[in-house]
Amino acid sequence: MEVERVQGLAISGLNELPAKFVRPAHEQPENSKALEGVTVPVISLAQPHDVVVKEVAAAATAWGFFLITDHGIPSPLIQQLQKVGHEFFLLPQKEKEAYANDPANGRFDGYGTKMTKNHDGKVEWIDYFFHLTAPPSKVNYEIWPKNPPSYREVNDQYNKEMQRITDKLLEVVSEGLGLEAKVLKSHLGNEEIELEMKINMYPPCPQPQLALGVEPHTDMSALTLLVSNDVPGLQVWKDDNWVAVNYFPNSVFVHIGDQMEVLSNGKYKSVLHRSLVNKERMRMSWAVFVTPPHEAVIGPLPELLDEKNPAKYSTKTYAEYRHRKFNKLPQ
Repeated sequence: MEVERVQGLAISGLNELPAKFVRPAHEQPENSKALEGVTVPVISLAQPHDVVVKEVAAAATAWGFFLITDHGIPSPLIQQLQKVGHEFFLLPQKEKEAYANDPANGRFDGYGTKMTKNHDGKVEWIDYFFHLTAPPSKVNYEIWPKNPPSYREVNDQYNKEMQRITDKLLEVVSEGLGLEAKVLKSHLGNEEIELEMKINMYPPCPQPQLALGVEPHTDMSALTLLVSNDVPGLQVWKDDNWVAVNYFPNSVFVHIGDQMEVLSNGKYKSVLHRSLVNKERMRMSWAVFVTPPHEAVIGPLPELLDEKNPAKYSTKTYAEYRHRKFNKLPQ
């Protein structure tokens, strides 16, 4: 079955959005504008360790979101990552379709378009490419793009940096909970922790004030580490308002995800966020989801519970959590 791609629609020269992309009035960006003049937390990893722990814990508690700088990822590598991802989406359509995924039959890796309608019958203005980059036993290089030829080498290099940053952040957020540095990593699966790369591509949109690239949601992951091109669009929910996240060169956006909220028993917040689109320019982002393996059992950490702080979340496998979230069932 041929899937209609958003990029194809954009190239076709539409002047008006098909109805399935037009959000309900209360969700349209022009009717739910972001606050002006509010900035998200920016944290330098070059600061003394105890300062980083304190600032990350404060941001994860109040925002569920922060930017990190001085993270040590070489900026040429980030540029190469973005270059090879962008080049994939410029390939002829037939070549891209060779990597098409099939979420309805459980095959999520590959080239996709989110055409499953939400409860309002609406879809998002986005095409994407998804694949695992860790652990090695779960990586399927067959589904990685063969073109551009440097795609694999660049993504393998970036994955090493993501693993290093993940280890650092998991230690910092553990200590921010008053725990030993290795506690969160061990509960999430240690060396079996999965890193999932999702390249999000939002083509120019004829009526961006009516559409969304991604509708409001929280991530299932423990953490999400994201870099974007220089077209802004990400917004996070804070104190009953949307806050726009400005482009910040060479920073990494860090989202607290659902699994971290559960493990911390609600101290850290999984951030509600959405993505807007642009009339003239393509927006792209590279999100790395840090998740436990499917069989990992995730619940509030026993070390954080007592009579005054009972568990606020149920304990279940990550596979069960995913099933419930995908099917919009209560957790």
